[in-house]
Amino acid sequence: MTPFTKMHGLGNDFVVLDARAAPLDLSPARARAIADRRGGIGCDQIITLAPGDAGAAVFMRIHNPDGSEAGACGNATRCVAALIFAETGRDAACVRTIAGDLPVRAREGGLIEVDMGPPQLGWRDIPLAEPMDTLHLALAAAGIADPAACSMGNPHATFFVETLAAVPVETLGPELELAAIFPERANIGFVQVLAADRLRLRVWERGAGLTPACGSGACAALVNAHRRGLAGREATLLLDGGELAIAWGADDHVRMAGPVATAFHGHIDLAALPA
Repeated sequence: MTPFTKMHGLGNDFVVLDARAAPLDLSPARARAIADRRGGIGCDQIITLAPGDAGAAVFMRIHNPDGSEAGACGNATRCVAALIFAETGRDAACVRTIAGDLPVRAREGGLIEVDMGPPQLGWRDIPLAEPMDTLHLALAAAGIADPAACSMGNPHATFFVETLAAVPVETLGPELELAAIFPERANIGFVQVLAADRLRLRVWERGAGLTPACGSGACAALVNAHRRGLAGREATLLLDGGELAIAWGADDHVRMAGPVATAFHGHIDLAALPA
């Protein structure tokens, strides 16, 4: 039996599996089975931990519920940071991902901050299927149009809307995720600007669907809002699951802070799942 920890950041929930002592046979089919909210444990992503090296406390791999793999996940990184801090007694560390290294640190009030690095703004970086101004994408659907795009370790497109409550995210999200302009699919954010330092956000996540809180999506939303002149370089992002503090620093790095929680611990028989 393989132990796991169920954690979440603002309701964005994860099954964390520790593969530091020995590798785990986690196929895409098994990832889908674990993420299933009826037949499995249920989660937005499965996180596997592998040994870190060269200054990293751990290597974090992110598996989507559809069996695909994500490059970065801010909320998952903060959850993993909480585990590392509890194990080591430290208040700062580095989490390595396939998208790069993410420094983490504990902040007052039980918050954990992750440095998501600089946003990537070029069309190849996101990536897009053809050269295009990433501040104004030629993309529209059902009354919304003109998103901005950037990469925060994974591709994001942000639409700015007048009234978020009127946007059918569950309908538009899966359509826009698969738009031909995104060769690797994309996370689709919908933002209502409440003030220069306060944004309301919902995100349809690539490979996961609508989640209560998307950390990298919140970072992308602030970056794109500031690029459009709609927000400052720091803001509170209001998501379905709660609030994240996002700051795009003078060093070009985007930092995100918020709470994390452990829901429960358990064991799962991976060998009993579909291979």
